[in-house]
Amino acid sequence: MEILRSLYDMTSFSEIAQSPGSLLMILLAFGLLYLGIAKKYEPLLLVPIAFGVLIANFPGGGMAVIQATSENHIDELNLLEIAKKHGIMNMLYYALIKTGLLPPLIFMGVGAMTDFGPMLRNLRLAFFGAAAQIGIFTVLVSAVLLGFDIKQAAALGIIGGADGPTAIYTSIVLAPELLGPIAIAAYSYMALVPVIIPLVVRYSTTKKELKINMKEQDKLYPSNMEIKNMRALKIIFPILLGSITAILVPSSIPLVGMLLFGNLIKEIGSDTGRLQKAASETIMNTATIFLGLTIGATMTSESFLDSKTLLIVLGGFIAFSISILGGIVAVKIYNLFSKKKINPLIGATGLSAVPMASRVANEIALKHDRNNHLLQYAMSSNISGVIGSAIAAGVLISFLG
Repeated sequence: MEILRSLYDMTSFSEIAQSPGSLLMILLAFGLLYLGIAKKYEPLLLVPIAFGVLIANFPGGGMAVIQATSENHIDELNLLEIAKKHGIMNMLYYALIKTGLLPPLIFMGVGAMTDFGPMLRNLRLAFFGAAAQIGIFTVLVSAVLLGFDIKQAAALGIIGGADGPTAIYTSIVLAPELLGPIAIAAYSYMALVPVIIPLVVRYSTTKKELKINMKEQDKLYPSNMEIKNMRALKIIFPILLGSITAILVPSSIPLVGMLLFGNLIKEIGSDTGRLQKAASETIMNTATIFLGLTIGATMTSESFLDSKTLLIVLGGFIAFSISILGGIVAVKIYNLFSKKKINPLIGATGLSAVPMASRVANEIALKHDRNNHLLQYAMSSNISGVIGSAIAAGVLISFLG
């Protein structure tokens, strides 16, 4: 019996039974794994996050991330001391997340995989990516009115940019105590882009608007601007934009700068091909794994199961929806004063969820007109949304950080 009792004490059954909150978080982890594996909602991000939630909430495993407080002084320890006293997951979290290292690395990988060509060919459409950032500032104001302090409200509002690394980076700087819930909300809603965009589009547009064919509009009203050397423009663009951004919003450079650097080594070609491959594959994949696991490990029952977290999840959804609606409304206003009409789906893609938002918009357009392929047009607004959300984060950090 003593042996059986020792074996039972070795397991976590008794602790789980005494901690219903942990059991609820384990069920949440299973739900997120189901969305990532079975439904294929952003599996590269959602699966590591969900597994991090899972292993952090089994009692006795020592894999939960502990937030620094005035009592534990964990942020004053070196990495070796953190690993010895609090486990390997805490060491990874304080080395990779709290320092703000991983989000810029992921942005570099995104830049190395992104083609800015569609945006450069349709620069006027890029402005709708800026209009879509309205959700960030609308929810910021609303969160302050609901009782969040201004830094927490800013970190919450940035979810409206639909960019996980940007939301994480902003939370690290402004509201690290909300990092876990904000990361889960940001990546969950990014994964639900195929659900949220059609929902907002359904109640904010008409069938006539959704049938606007962008290629036909180009034939009726051809552009007077012709790009003679696209390769040269693609190389100059990240250098020029990076320089301008560094002057106007220097706090956004950790994200925007790394994004543009990744894009630059992509566009140079074979001379930097090895760098581009490392940024888009090896570094990107490694950063994604550690980001997902460590962020998930912050999601313990103590930090997640409270009213503020529920408000963050709700506020994130509202920010996301308002951003989509803001882009659509901007297109509608533009169409009132222009002969050359734009499909409102272009505005709906002013999010940072590249290229998923563009693919979803293209699918909606094809349902209304089989010949209405607007993927390249949507990518213009979509890519500018990535840059816009990072700059918006930089502005907030400048004022509040």
